[in-house]
Amino acid sequence: METPPSALAGWTPEQVAQGKRWVQTWKNAGEAMQELRDADLQATETPKALMQLAGAFESARYMGAGSRLSGLVEQQRLFLRWHLASRG
Repeated sequence: METPPSALAGWTPEQVAQGKRWVQTWKNAGEAMQELRDADLQATETPKALMQLAGAFESARYMGAGSRLSGLVEQQRLFLRWHLASRG
């Protein structure tokens, strides 16, 4: 089995170098962003965050008064239909 040619086969050495710099830049950015996320999480005051989210939580409880149906019956109906259709 032959190995397909590289997608970079037509790149010039300058393009390869630029691509490597691009990858390294995003790797560095990802590490810096993770450090910021970690610092934000460390600085978060849990009681204050919970108070800020309480209104959204109550709104979701009120607006999303759920159905007593889980959707399982509908899912089983669809599975049966697909099963029967696949048998021809």
